Amino acid sequence: MAGTMRKLLISTIATKVFQEARKPENQAKAKKAFADFQAKRRGSKRPGGTSRY
Repeated sequence: MAGTMRKLLISTIATKVFQEARKPENQAKAKKAFADFQAKRRGSKRPGGTSRY
């Protein structure tokens, strides 16, 4: 019984997350955050002159 309730709760939360992710303002925020993250990763170099990619 507890497993069923847990699955229902997780399903409900996942549905809400997907609904919020479809909103244009949230998509814009996600794209900006992803671009900032990539720029931050691109800027850091490993010692020895090589990058991670």
